[in-house]
Amino acid sequence: MDGEKEIAHQVEQSQINTSSKDGELSDASVPGSSELEWSDEEERAIRRKIDWHTVPLVTLLYMLTFLDRINIGNARIQGLAADLDMLVGVRFNWALSIFYIVYLLVEVPSNILLKRIGGRFYLPLLVCGFGLVSLCTAFVRNFQGLMVARVFLGIFEGGAMPGMAFYLSCFYKRNELLFRMGIYVSAASIAGAFGGLLATGLSRVPEWGAASARIHTWRNIFFFEGLVTMLVGLAAPVWLPTTPADAYFLTPRQRRIAAERLAREHKADPAEKVTWEDVRRGIFCIHNYTCALGFFLINITVQGLSVFMPTILNDLGWTNTDAQLYSVPPYVAACLVAIAVAYLSDKTHQRGVWLAAFSCLAIVGFAILRWVERPNLRYMAVYFVTVGAFPGGPGFLSWAMNNSAGPAVRAVTSGYVVTLGTIGGIVATWTYVQGDAPKYYTGHTINLGGQIAVVALTLFGILYCAHENRARAAGRRDHRLDGLSEREQQRLGSRHPVFRYWI
Repeated sequence: MDGEKEIAHQVEQSQINTSSKDGELSDASVPGSSELEWSDEEERAIRRKIDWHTVPLVTLLYMLTFLDRINIGNARIQGLAADLDMLVGVRFNWALSIFYIVYLLVEVPSNILLKRIGGRFYLPLLVCGFGLVSLCTAFVRNFQGLMVARVFLGIFEGGAMPGMAFYLSCFYKRNELLFRMGIYVSAASIAGAFGGLLATGLSRVPEWGAASARIHTWRNIFFFEGLVTMLVGLAAPVWLPTTPADAYFLTPRQRRIAAERLAREHKADPAEKVTWEDVRRGIFCIHNYTCALGFFLINITVQGLSVFMPTILNDLGWTNTDAQLYSVPPYVAACLVAIAVAYLSDKTHQRGVWLAAFSCLAIVGFAILRWVERPNLRYMAVYFVTVGAFPGGPGFLSWAMNNSAGPAVRAVTSGYVVTLGTIGGIVATWTYVQGDAPKYYTGHTINLGGQIAVVALTLFGILYCAHENRARAAGRRDHRLDGLSEREQQRLGSRHPVFRYWI
């Protein structure tokens, strides 16, 4: 074990460990606690095995999730808007909005189902579902058909991001989580990069299909990307483990250690059921509100750029093909930076300072887009925006989950934060409208204000967490233990006086 965690393991079982470095609860009354001992080397070996059997596949699944979500933006400039009578007005914006409206409604219920069923089969089921919907979108013939397809896409994709975040949190400690989440959420950037390349290639596939259902240009994008998604989803359960305690790639002793190390840190039974008290605790939490609002503001930028970037670049005067290809490098840069920020954030045990610093880059980018006319400088600003905004999603989500104690509360928290954040996706669909082309002053102004608000909100989160930690260290939250049994004290989670927030 890490040295900072050994304290919690060694204290007397009947006492609360008030000297734990991370401010977590003692091992008392934790189901599964035992006299099991292991070395740092053993734990590192187990973590490496878990890394290889979870993170790459979850990253691939999320990349396909995001790819099937944003390919409508690539398809738009490859003929979808013309074929489905969406060249004028706000029909395209409605097609984007309906997806996010349905998406946010299913996030928390989906995570509760995931907690009951397990990620090994539930997550691939979602992937197969939205892959099938994407494939079927290749056959829509009118705007109404596209709207129906987007509704079903939202049903299946709604549980994917919060579900994958919660799934990873069931395998990793708090100081290990963001780096892994940063890798998998960076798949959004990878999807943006591949989206442009794939759209360019697939749109040039010669027309094919039955006489009554010809597949060409933008239809190829939906068909082949959906087909690949379904195939990966069907194969995923072969590789994904369900929980650390039954991971097929670990030895019996390694399984015990993998489960025990989390039980000692989270101080809760990993198999505990989600109760209404867990839902209440996850929702009515100031810090979760802060992270959810931050995620909301970040999503306005990330989701808006993901769908509208090909259109924005196309309106700079580049051809359809050039616009698709020029959208690739900013996403690659965003991916690399997001992973680096996640790694450094985990190593320094800091969340807020990284979120605030990189949001400042996004502010600079949107200021250039809003007031500078030269296309080359505006394209440079796109790099500032993607690099500054894309680390924010996993940052806010992991910040909320790090400061939520207990698997059941974390399941609610991840779904809840992403649900409120998804409302930002709805706003994003209306930030860039056809009538505002080609400068998109309104969209850039909205995003500029949003990123300024992200910095202010992050500073509030830092101050709030620091204030709470000082209050607990001074004993001003000890009254929460009055009259509670040992088990009831354990259920306080992040409200326990010895729990310390990550800042």
